[in-house]
Amino acid sequence: MHFPRCLASALRPRLDGLGAWLAPLGLRVLLAWEYLESGLEKWRGVNWFDNVQSHFPLPLRWLPAEFNWQAATWIELIGGICLLLGVATRATAALLIGLTVVATAAVHWPAQWDSLASLAQGYAISDQGQGNFKLPLLFIAMLLPLLLQGAGRLSVDGWLRRDPRGRADALAWGGLALVAAWPLAWLLPGPALVLATVGTALLGVAVWHRRHGTVRPLC
Repeated sequence: MHFPRCLASALRPRLDGLGAWLAPLGLRVLLAWEYLESGLEKWRGVNWFDNVQSHFPLPLRWLPAEFNWQAATWIELIGGICLLLGVATRATAALLIGLTVVATAAVHWPAQWDSLASLAQGYAISDQGQGNFKLPLLFIAMLLPLLLQGAGRLSVDGWLRRDPRGRADALAWGGLALVAAWPLAWLLPGPALVLATVGTALLGVAVWHRRHGTVRPLC
């Protein structure tokens, strides 16, 4: 039993060290390719947002289709470059998640569904009329680690970063829940309300602990 434990104790910190450099790199490269490709298609193509403008979440549907088209094009182009280089990665990931949620609501979400089984039919890559939100959902799942953990050390962000420490307390979880509830409300208002309630409760816990001096100050 000594050798396996010794091997594990030797490998674990080294894998952690390599992971800090390389773990997010694959996500960044794949997502950069996808968003750059989509942005280039829009840049070279014809604006078709007029056909789906009415499906955009408020207040985006009130904006001109040309404005939304240009905004989506440049968010994808600049966002793809930022992901590839690891520049402002958390902000870029948040922006691309928002863009992807809007695209899901406007284009990929089922027009009608009356049960979870019906909604699940949209988890596909197809054009059969039941929605096709599988790909954007995968993109969001791939962007979340970059939003929460950053680009890794093999990036411009990693080179500029000076303080590697983090803190996942009630304030962090509550803030994340409230931020996530906002785009979720466009698609699933009920779960979004639950998430917002949980986030508010966690923020209340954080405030209570802070007033009673049971946690460290923010900085």
